[in-house]
Amino acid sequence: MTQYIVMGMTCAACQARVEKAVGKLPGVKSASVSLLTNSMGVEGEVSEADVISAVEKAGYSARIKDTAAAEGKNVRSASAKLAAEEAALEDRETPKLVKRLAWSVGFLLILMYLTMGHNMLGFPVPAFLEHNHLGLALTQMLLAIIVMYINKAFFISGFRTLFHGSPNMDALVALGSSVSFGWSLYVFYKMSVMITQGISNADLMDIYHDQLYFESAAMIPALITVGKTLESLSKGRTTDALKNLVKMAPKTATVERDGKELTVDIDEVRIGDIFIVKPGESIPVDGTILEGNTAVDESALTGESIPVDRTVGDAVSAATINRSGFFRAKASRVGEDTTFSQIIQMVSDAAATKAPIARIADKVSGVFVPAVIAIAAIVFTVWTLQGAGVVFALERAITVLVISCPCALGLATPVAIMVGNGMGARNGILFKTSESLETTGKIQIVVLDKTGTITSGKPKVTDIIPSEKVTEEELVTTAYLLESRSEHPLARAVVDYVDDPPCPVHPVINWKALPGNGISAEQNGQVLYAGSGKFIRTVCRMDGNMEQKENEISQEGKTPMFFARDGRLLGMIAVADVIKEDSPRAVKELQNMGIEVVMLTGDNERTARAIGKQAGVNKVIAGVLPDGKESVIRKLQEYGKVAMVGDGINDSPALTRADIGIAIGAGADVAVDSADVVLMNSKLTDVSAAVRLSRGTLRNIYENLFWAFAYNIILIPMAAGLYRGINMNPMWGAAAMSLSSFTVCMNALRLNLFKTHDASRDRKMRHPVSLEELRDINVDMEKKEEKTMTKTLKVEGMMCEHCEARVKKALEAVAGVAGAVADHNAGTAVVTLESDVADEVLVKAVEDQDYKVLGVE
Repeated sequence: MTQYIVMGMTCAACQARVEKAVGKLPGVKSASVSLLTNSMGVEGEVSEADVISAVEKAGYSARIKDTAAAEGKNVRSASAKLAAEEAALEDRETPKLVKRLAWSVGFLLILMYLTMGHNMLGFPVPAFLEHNHLGLALTQMLLAIIVMYINKAFFISGFRTLFHGSPNMDALVALGSSVSFGWSLYVFYKMSVMITQGISNADLMDIYHDQLYFESAAMIPALITVGKTLESLSKGRTTDALKNLVKMAPKTATVERDGKELTVDIDEVRIGDIFIVKPGESIPVDGTILEGNTAVDESALTGESIPVDRTVGDAVSAATINRSGFFRAKASRVGEDTTFSQIIQMVSDAAATKAPIARIADKVSGVFVPAVIAIAAIVFTVWTLQGAGVVFALERAITVLVISCPCALGLATPVAIMVGNGMGARNGILFKTSESLETTGKIQIVVLDKTGTITSGKPKVTDIIPSEKVTEEELVTTAYLLESRSEHPLARAVVDYVDDPPCPVHPVINWKALPGNGISAEQNGQVLYAGSGKFIRTVCRMDGNMEQKENEISQEGKTPMFFARDGRLLGMIAVADVIKEDSPRAVKELQNMGIEVVMLTGDNERTARAIGKQAGVNKVIAGVLPDGKESVIRKLQEYGKVAMVGDGINDSPALTRADIGIAIGAGADVAVDSADVVLMNSKLTDVSAAVRLSRGTLRNIYENLFWAFAYNIILIPMAAGLYRGINMNPMWGAAAMSLSSFTVCMNALRLNLFKTHDASRDRKMRHPVSLEELRDINVDMEKKEEKTMTKTLKVEGMMCEHCEARVKKALEAVAGVAGAVADHNAGTAVVTLESDVADEVLVKAVEDQDYKVLGVE
């Protein structure tokens, strides 16, 4: 997407015209114009010159956003990109409007003193104007001309768009003010003629009081400027989140060059450079710690205010703060490739896109101004034909022109979207487009991948069960001595469990890894063993009590590991990929919103159901092949809008197929192509928070649109004089118009107070999907599986889910294999084939991973 800054737009009609003009260009796939940020995003094969030319022909001006502030710098550099972003967000309009408003009010007060203070309240005026009605009229005319000139931007823009055949809001203001001034000028000349004809002063005073509208001609643009100023101030606040992000970008870095510490510009840091960060400093680029320990405040990226401990080998990200400790790190991502730069780009791109709900206002805005002009003409004609008099009819027509407000329609959606996106970014929730922000709140089914989404993705010790007359300390110590030399993921879980590693008197010798079985070693003349229940039964006896506990552990989806010494069973340690602490809460929150939660996994049925039960998920679909996940999503979409939550890598097809793809725990990899929403943290509660924020933003948009439509529907007939007994003055119409857009912006700013993680006000959606409607999904999947060609391998040596993953990965790397499902409890690997694959090829793939294949069926 190429982004442009568009200048000269004042209302939704301008936005619609620019969008239409650029959208007609050959090669343009989409053009999205934002009135809020005065920006435009264009996708497609089209030259920048053609786009700018199309905007200029429409009566506006444009320039490339990235070069807006680069001033000759390389726009690929981080500082130039950020400077361009900062320049694009800089509020240049408000200072101009404030200056215009100050001058307008100054002259307008003098004018109002004459028209209302003197004429209505009898305030004194200079002697030369006392009873000099022609002189007073001339003074009013001059003051009106000054105020109109100060606000000439309305007239230039309004008449230009009128002559282009696409009138905007400025055209309504310009017409209303000009008609008022033109009629008053006619009356002024009429008064001059009457004086030459010797008309009495009393008759002249009646005309002076009733038919001059110089104050309206000046008041209309002045009051609209008041509204524009308030609107500009509130619009500026809607981009605060993005502005604050840009300001947090580090400007310099301390690097090591030729044995010296040098402070250089951030653009001079290269991949592989060694940089130094002291306590309290901002981390300049993404990197990996080489030396030192620290606590890093990552709130800029994740929204989490609690510092995270980082040590040697850990990754750190740009724009996070080093709260304690000195460290050296090696740069891995620099410039616009850093996580922070990608987040800014993502939030900026989202602001340049348009939510589907905005199209309602766009359609209305495209015809709104011409319709209002036509209504004003009809109102004037009807009142004149009914004998109401030209002055009354003109007053009604002018009021219709100035009270109508397309701006509120144009701002209703983008201001709320901008604030919503900013709130998401502050909480580590990144919506890639405005459409994704809108759609997330409408999802009816959330599909959760198991590993890394519901669970932590890392095995941990869950149970320590020693045999009789064996202490827990003896069991854990023996397990540590055996597993500390192994690289198996289950071994790492045991090692990580031990806080204080034992120092045995007698060393462990003759340590051996027995592929597919376990481990053996010797200590003080005794043989130690570790392995699965099947293996351990070959070296010692297992009593009925331990066998029962093994079954219970397995039913819970955990992997039992047994340990023995010299033919005596020491006990069992259970290891599992445990669910995250917040998973049950997140699932409950989604269900309380009326969203059906489904767990989708390639694991075996027993393990999947055990995890699902712990997390509170009622619907579990297990044993699904990689391509099968995408098929399940497609089937679920027949019942409602579906969101898929996964890691963004292994789940790419399913994330892409879903109505909303949510990548969880993205960390530094925020640019997950297949995801519509990126969650910086690994907290599943961020999924419910994203839905909550989307719903809050949508609710705010509906409120804005209701106000925008209701305002025009109620007040235009009032301005036309259709409500008996109510004759609105054009000045009141201008005042109402000036406040309408300001009201919309202020309502959107309420989203800054929104509590994304507060579930107390969650409500169920009106039309939730029933779990019963999904009961046939497994049947459909089974039918599909029957149509595919499968082979089942009997595999010996798989001990846990990680063994399953290893076998699965090896088989799926074979050409012709569509997918594989391994089950360490059953000792099988079911392979789905796209084409015929020889048994020998499959056997070799498994045995290359140190497992034994007993047969192929």
